[in-house]
Amino acid sequence: MKKVSIIGAGHVGATAGLYLLEKKIADVVLIDIVEGLPQGKAMDISHAAPLRNYLNTITGSNDYAAISGSDVVVITAGLPRKPGMSRADLLTTNARIVGGVAEQVKAYAPDAVVIVVTNPLDVICHVVRETTGFPRERVIGMAGVLDSTRFRLFIAEELGVHLRDVVALVMGGHGDDMVPLPRYTSVSGISITELLSQNTIERLVARTRTGGGEIVGLLKEGSAFYAPASSIAEMAEAILLNIKRILPVSAYLEGEYGLKGVYVGVPAILGENGMERVVELALTYDERNALHTSAGSVTKSIAQWEAAKGAAA
Repeated sequence: MKKVSIIGAGHVGATAGLYLLEKKIADVVLIDIVEGLPQGKAMDISHAAPLRNYLNTITGSNDYAAISGSDVVVITAGLPRKPGMSRADLLTTNARIVGGVAEQVKAYAPDAVVIVVTNPLDVICHVVRETTGFPRERVIGMAGVLDSTRFRLFIAEELGVHLRDVVALVMGGHGDDMVPLPRYTSVSGISITELLSQNTIERLVARTRTGGGEIVGLLKEGSAFYAPASSIAEMAEAILLNIKRILPVSAYLEGEYGLKGVYVGVPAILGENGMERVVELALTYDERNALHTSAGSVTKSIAQWEAAKGAAA
C-alpha cells in the first residue's frame, strides 16, 4: 500500500490528507508537534469513512518515526502569512522550522519524494534539498499547480466557459513576480490571446499574481488552504500512480532555461521517481526575461538566508 506523510496538520495539511483519502490512492499519516492535533484531525476524518467509502487509513502522530516507509512526504509546517506580509517575510522563521523537519525526513524517510508547500516556497525547497542531500528529482515544490489553477478559474469566469476546457501555465517563483504565460494558456486548444483583449489578459495575470494575498486580506487570520491542498493531492497522485503528468512545479534547475542552481517554477513530468524531466518551452525574449527576473528574486532570498544562517552560527 502506498503511503503519504504530511508534516504539519494545520488547515493545509489536514485538508490535503482528506483529499488524498477521497482519491483512494494511499494511506495517510499526519504529523505535528502539537500534541493531540494530528491525532484528533485524523480521527475526525476517519469518522467520515463509512459515509465517504474510503479505502485507505489516516492516522496522526507527534513522532516522526511514523513517517517511515513513506513514498511521498509533504511539508506544510511553518507559519502562514498575515495581512500585509509577503511570502519573503516568512523566510527566516520558516527556513529554521523546515530545516529541522528536513533532518527528520532524511532520517526516517530517506527514499521518499518530498513535496514542499511551506512559504517562501522556492527558497524553502532549497533549504530542504540542502538539508536532506536528496537528488533534485525528489525535492519539488507545490506552487505552479496552485497558481495555474487560479489563472484557469479567472479565465473561465471572464469568458463564461467551463473550467475543464481551460488549460493554463504559470512559471517562475511563487511570488508577486511569477510568470503567467498567456501564449501557453488556452480554452479547448484556442489561445486566450485569440479570445481576450491584451488589457483583459494583463488584468487576469495581475490577479493571479496577487490571488493568495487577496485571500489573506479577506480572511484576516490565516491563508488559503482548500486550493493548495487540492494542488498537493494532484501532484501526489501523479507520483504515486506513476502517470507521467506534465505539471508546473518548483524544480531545481541545472541549466534548463539558462538557469542553474536555483528553484523556480517550470513544467515537468511527474512520475514514481518524482520530477522525471523538466519540459523546456520556447520562450520569447520577454517571457524568458520575466522568468530570469523571477529566478533572480529567489536567488536573492537564498543569499539572504545563507547570510542569516552564517551570522547565527
